[in-house]
Amino acid sequence: MERLLHYVWKYKLYEPASLRTTEGASLRVIDPGTQNNDAGPDFFNAKIKIEDTVWAGNIEIHDKSSDWLLHHHDTDKAYDSVILHVIRQNDASISRTDGQPIPQLILPIPDSIQDNIDWLLTKETPVPCLPWIREIDTVHWTSWMDALLSERLERKTDDIFRLLELYKEDWNEVFYILLTRSFGFGVNSDAFEWLAKSLPLRYIQKQRASISQIEAMLFGQAGMLSEEYNCHYYRLLQREYQFLRHKFDLKPLDDSLFKNLRVRPNNFPHVKLAQLAAIWYRYDTLFSSIISAPSPRAIKDFFRIAPSDYWRNHYHFQFASVEKEKTIGESALNILLINSVVPILFAYGLRNRLPEYGQRATRLLESIPPERNQIVSTFACAGIQARNAGDTQSLIQLKREYCEKRKCLYCRVGFRLLKKRVTSAFH
Repeated sequence: MERLLHYVWKYKLYEPASLRTTEGASLRVIDPGTQNNDAGPDFFNAKIKIEDTVWAGNIEIHDKSSDWLLHHHDTDKAYDSVILHVIRQNDASISRTDGQPIPQLILPIPDSIQDNIDWLLTKETPVPCLPWIREIDTVHWTSWMDALLSERLERKTDDIFRLLELYKEDWNEVFYILLTRSFGFGVNSDAFEWLAKSLPLRYIQKQRASISQIEAMLFGQAGMLSEEYNCHYYRLLQREYQFLRHKFDLKPLDDSLFKNLRVRPNNFPHVKLAQLAAIWYRYDTLFSSIISAPSPRAIKDFFRIAPSDYWRNHYHFQFASVEKEKTIGESALNILLINSVVPILFAYGLRNRLPEYGQRATRLLESIPPERNQIVSTFACAGIQARNAGDTQSLIQLKREYCEKRKCLYCRVGFRLLKKRVTSAFH
């Protein structure tokens, strides 16, 4: 309830003429103030008028008056600047540290907001407001989509910055980890990231002259060379890995971390590792090529590399396949760009104060077709059509960070819908 009081106060979602203090004095809100998310009063620099006197100061909001005493604000000088205590229930008189009383306001929450927010927070559907979402006008929807995309890119950037701190600002190593994780394509993402962190890029770079040695390190570190198969190439990789494991003091992962279940053969982790090996065989520092690429097409071309000949007719060391060159497909390539290239370009621009890289990241997303997944389909059923991958990334952010967490009060869609209903109720 207190969160709802914050929301109604911040956005002035009440009938202004109805406001009176608990002592019966008329009250007008001139400025609700700036919300404070740290310690101290809830809103700073507010301005109100009680009867004929204008007051400037801070606002504190609680569910009940007695919460002021429960939280010991009456003995905390940080709260002496409070000019109004906003509450739902009046069950105590309150004062500053010098005993001076503080005016209190029982904030009326319109029935329409209470009913709608209760419904939004309790309805057991993936997106509770879906039937209403088309009521949002185009200007506000477009603005919200842009903000959601920025949020998502900033969240991914935070992850990259943490890796940069861990790896001493080595952009090549961080991109290697990011790209390897992306090759896990969801079901194996964590396992692929653990693999990258257990096998530093510099070890791969030292063996770049041999594709079999790069494959040996990747497959060996993934724990996929511990069986006894009657296959010449497999035994070659085993011998190579035993030498390299001793040379670099490597400790392999358990192959049970890598999942084949419900994965199409061409997406088996074995095929993905072979594709990764081909990329690192071709490029010493792929990151440098990425940031200097002149176009999205040029970036995609970096990844259009066929694995070694063995994988033309295999998707696993145990299983053969119809002979086919197993280059990365267009859909998979788009996912790799969304999850690795776009974030690294955006992060590089922020870190080095070069906004053109952030713009390149956005243009790259706009050049990629919309993703196909359940989240995008859910919004499409409500008439929200994604134009490109930038839009689908925005929808994913909306669904995961707002809808699933029931943060309707912090969502611009929820705000517009609630405000529209309360405004119509007042008129």
